[in-house]
Amino acid sequence: MSKKSVKHLIIGGGIIGCSIAYHLAKAGEKDVVLLEKAALTEGATWHAAGLVGQLRSSRNTTRMLQRSVAMYDGLEAETGLTPDWHKVGSLRLAASKDRMLETKRLATMARSFDLEMNILTPAEAKELFPYINADGLEGAAFIPSDGYVDPASLTQSIAAGARQCGAKLKQGVEVLDFEVNNGKITQVITSDGIYEAETITLATGMWSRELGWKLGLKVPACALEHQYVVTEPIPDFPHGLPTLRDPDRLVYYKPDAGGRLVIGGYENNTLAFGDEGIPGSFVRQLLAENIDRFLPLAECAGQVTPIVNEVGIRQFVNGPIPYSADGDFVMGPASELSNLMLATGFLYGIAAGGGAGEMIAQWLIEGRPSLDLWPLDVRRFGPHHGAKSFMYPRAVEHYAHHYKLRYPGTESSVARNIRLSPLHDRLDKKGAVWGSKNGWERPLWFAPEGVEPVDQLDFLKPGWKRFAAEEHRAVRENVALIDQSSFSKFELHGPGALDAIQGMAVSNMDKPIGSVIYTQLCNERGGIEADLTVTRLGLNHFYIVTGAGFGVHDSDWIRQNLPDDGSAVLLEVTSAFAVINICGPRARDVLAAVSEGDVSNEAFPFATQRDILIGAAPVRAIRIGYVGELGWELHVPTEFGAHVYDLLWQAGQGHNIRDIGYRAIDSLRMEKGYLYWSADITPDYTPIEAGLGFRVHLKSGGEFTGRQILQAQKSSGVQKQLCCFTSPDDLPLYGGETILHDGNVVSLVTSAAYGHTLGQTILFGYLPANLIEEEDFTLEAFGTSYAIKRVSAPLYDPSNERLKS
Repeated sequence: MSKKSVKHLIIGGGIIGCSIAYHLAKAGEKDVVLLEKAALTEGATWHAAGLVGQLRSSRNTTRMLQRSVAMYDGLEAETGLTPDWHKVGSLRLAASKDRMLETKRLATMARSFDLEMNILTPAEAKELFPYINADGLEGAAFIPSDGYVDPASLTQSIAAGARQCGAKLKQGVEVLDFEVNNGKITQVITSDGIYEAETITLATGMWSRELGWKLGLKVPACALEHQYVVTEPIPDFPHGLPTLRDPDRLVYYKPDAGGRLVIGGYENNTLAFGDEGIPGSFVRQLLAENIDRFLPLAECAGQVTPIVNEVGIRQFVNGPIPYSADGDFVMGPASELSNLMLATGFLYGIAAGGGAGEMIAQWLIEGRPSLDLWPLDVRRFGPHHGAKSFMYPRAVEHYAHHYKLRYPGTESSVARNIRLSPLHDRLDKKGAVWGSKNGWERPLWFAPEGVEPVDQLDFLKPGWKRFAAEEHRAVRENVALIDQSSFSKFELHGPGALDAIQGMAVSNMDKPIGSVIYTQLCNERGGIEADLTVTRLGLNHFYIVTGAGFGVHDSDWIRQNLPDDGSAVLLEVTSAFAVINICGPRARDVLAAVSEGDVSNEAFPFATQRDILIGAAPVRAIRIGYVGELGWELHVPTEFGAHVYDLLWQAGQGHNIRDIGYRAIDSLRMEKGYLYWSADITPDYTPIEAGLGFRVHLKSGGEFTGRQILQAQKSSGVQKQLCCFTSPDDLPLYGGETILHDGNVVSLVTSAAYGHTLGQTILFGYLPANLIEEEDFTLEAFGTSYAIKRVSAPLYDPSNERLKS
């Protein structure tokens, strides 16, 4: 077979693949080649409904979709081909009081994201979309810059732009197999010969899972059936009608050519597609219509827009759409293969196409996108997410809840009990209300006797809060146990281990054996890629602990920065250790009663590690915590976990010991000013900007990635700074709310919680440098404004002999 060498090889000719080719070529990249096994758009793009909405729960995802709209605005002038883009706005109805609360929350988020979104009365909504029945509506919201597009025309216009910039788009070329050597794809075997490429991108939608198999990967992307209908023409159809969503009735609408409406929705019982393999070539094909499954949506549509009861159905469409294990995109580098990029699982690929293509192109060229896209990063997934028994049930459930009201904190109810700590059964009997994180079952809070252990959720006054408050107070006043076995844990060892970790971490890692170092790993821009604790177990032996959901991401970052000579090796040991956090002012009394060895402050000071015995169990005890109290993380060989827990529980009976969950942890850490990666700190922010400059050791830390940026910020100052704010009221905050100063939007909330010790709501947010000395600000949440004060953090500091004694 003939061999061809290219720089960037893109597999898949839907909107995502064409957009990646366009942005690579437009950026000046040469030898950009796209391979499509059939013709462009003939997978899932051609039958997509074509709605373009921008607002998402993540600011950066919203920004990415805003870039799509900006691209679509100028595409025809640039390429000469019309994308058939209609910037008519989108209307979202609220048919219940709780839905109206959700809508107001979305409007607040949109404001903080710099996206115009207007709250409307039912009458104003009907003026925009005359066909709706406004009876019973609480209100609506309108985003003027949203719209709709013809997916095929849009993709062809993008493809034309890619060709004009020098990219080659080859149709009728099928990828047959791959050759992999030393963690790199060395050959792509196709019907057009063998391709060798510096980078390979899978933008293959529903085929990504099958191509992943050929590479030994479990790509967490799949496909589900999705149906919509096209009506017959409606007389006197108005020009410029916006798109419409009624999430309470689970339906959406798009104006279509000839005065028709496209009507679809998200029903409860959709079917997986391709779970046993995609049949045949499946080129430009649809599936058999399922009228019975669509009927509930049709009935809802008849309620929302009674006119559809009077017009016929011109076309019924049932086609597979891309999906993923959590309903969001699968983007970014595959950690298993050094030159593979994933761009798949795009449920709303038409809306995302322009921006997602730009982000992937930046990832390929510069090593990372200009926006931190953690909510979409493939490294948020673990191996189980790509398993059929996990992915499809989760995807089907998420599809059914796409429009359904979801209170903050809502958990999945399927594919549960995947990863259980050795304490699970004991805590379950004690009333644990369970949440799921990266497959782990973790207690959120504990229901006391007489209370059903079911989560109590609400927008304004969630019922769980009063129980978490008691757990919070137990930590502050007595002693508590927290099952934190879900921590991701790694050991770095080898003759080059110290040099390797020192080259990544901003702190001095050459501390005495037994030292525990809280540190950050930064990229070359100074952005925080990982926030973790590192314990030095030997001269070249380190124990690394990070969050349950960050293990794949953080380990990938570390491995990317290890020496090529094998002198430092990273090994995951998550399953080897259960973790019990004992914390509170009485923690030492309980620990001393069951352990062999001295746990006094003199023998076991803060930020150190000791090997101790608890009962018959060898324990790696680490004196550190995340709640702002005296405490230890007890890392116990998994088989000893229940034994250690039982001993601690019995020893704590005279000290009012109790179990606590993760909801209490959040309020405790906010009082102490501890930060959370992916919310308060991300690759968009540096340690200096986040107030973590004390962890940046420029004198003793040696050379590390990002040093020059951090050194410049330490000497010259920063343009933004993470600040702490308070309100005396118990505010309903969940992150993303708008912070204003003198009526101008200046920031958004990164984290918030009610501090039960302080009796105040605490929130974090970044302020521009010119405002960091100001005190009086305004917070907008659920459409209501509140006065907040900027204050110095931490608000709670028990260092007066409690933390360090």
